[in-house]
Amino acid sequence: MNILLTGSEGQLGRELLPVLTQMGAVTRVDRADCTDCGEVLQRDLGDLDGLEALVDGLRPDVIVNAAAYTAVDRAEADAEAAFRVNEDLPGCLARWSAGNDCLLVHYSTDYVFSGDTNRAYRETDPTGPLSVYGESKLDGERAIAASGCRHAVLRTSWLYSRHGNNFVLTMLRLARERSTLSIVSDQVGCPTWARNLARVTGEVIARLATAASGSGRHGTWHYCDSGVVSWYDFARVIYDTALEVGLLEKAPQLLAVSSAEYPQTAVRPPYSVLDTSAIGRDLGVEPAALQASLKTCLEELKQHDNF
Repeated sequence: MNILLTGSEGQLGRELLPVLTQMGAVTRVDRADCTDCGEVLQRDLGDLDGLEALVDGLRPDVIVNAAAYTAVDRAEADAEAAFRVNEDLPGCLARWSAGNDCLLVHYSTDYVFSGDTNRAYRETDPTGPLSVYGESKLDGERAIAASGCRHAVLRTSWLYSRHGNNFVLTMLRLARERSTLSIVSDQVGCPTWARNLARVTGEVIARLATAASGSGRHGTWHYCDSGVVSWYDFARVIYDTALEVGLLEKAPQLLAVSSAEYPQTAVRPPYSVLDTSAIGRDLGVEPAALQASLKTCLEELKQHDNF
């Protein structure tokens, strides 16, 4: 199996690589300004003609698109760049996939929903993004569906790992800089370890790579780890776990604040919990536990990164 992986240097891409290399020959493509990228093919991911020519030369059986514009606040003033990466890029890959019988795996977000509910969102629920980032990701989903290609769109939420920029690493850094932190307590979701999403991706590919078009085994599924928390709750779990594994000697005092007290450029959905029952029913995928996953991630961070 020949696999093309985009965004291989991101926090998800780094976790995907060891999973995918066990499944076939992997070609990695990342942005043109990628540094210390080793054997990655560096391309301007906004140059869709050049990207399509590259893909046409590689002729992959599976494309895993982990490239994304994820700067939620910056997207409000940089919409063109957000839509180029989050809509135009997956649309280009989807059209090539449709014409070449290729399976496309793509990732989307809980931010496609408005969050004005008190129950977990199902794949069939109406969308209503509140931000440019959410709109661009939703349009990417639509572009893939419109292409008619074999695909799996995996919506996930609150991704973290020991790489890149994420809430876990931010909390650990701030613990060494401040004695008191104010954390938003009225936004609720499901933190997801990037490694778990990578593992699920491998399971999804194994089940869908040979499924024929029109088999009903292609579409959009939700995956996040099990554990519903606010950002405030998540920060407490992070610090409790970091103390337990010896990553921190002392945790800062946490103060719960509302979203109104901590204004941000982009509006976040207040309740964006994803219902994962469909991916379990359709593909046999079960969610991993939040606390156990976080503990393993922090243990590895202590061991390998000298944090």
